[in-house]
Amino acid sequence: MAYSKILRRLREEKTNYRKRGTMLMGKRDFITVNITNENTQVQILTPGMAGDKVVASAHSRYLLEKGWKGSRKSVPAAYLTGYLAGKKALGKGAKDAILYTGTRRYTQRMAAALKGVIDAGVEVPADAETFPSDERINGEHLKVKNEVSKIKSTIDTEVK
Repeated sequence: MAYSKILRRLREEKTNYRKRGTMLMGKRDFITVNITNENTQVQILTPGMAGDKVVASAHSRYLLEKGWKGSRKSVPAAYLTGYLAGKKALGKGAKDAILYTGTRRYTQRMAAALKGVIDAGVEVPADAETFPSDERINGEHLKVKNEVSKIKSTIDTEVK
């Protein structure tokens, strides 16, 4: 019986190679959303044979500079981080993309980040029913209130 080597990233459950191969066949830019214990990171990448190239990236630490109070992994923070990444990607020439979740589940925070990218102007195929409600995106359910529209207008003026 022959030994067959199992790829390390498959063994560690970090990469779904079937889903990634299907995504690479499309030759379109893709969006990744990574939500950690403290922050949210949204990247828009271009696939390539030598490796993926980052077109635009946004991190929720940017919100601290704009006076954000509270969690940087909440639904409103994910929305604004996605909005910032979408604006940066439009400035670099990206017009459309797809969401790549990999081995992660599609959560409300991931949906909020995707809605932010779509609201920035990047065309992404997504069902509007999966997005969180406007009350959750504006943070009305949170104890610490933030001005989402104020930070969104700041992103509009700064990022071109």
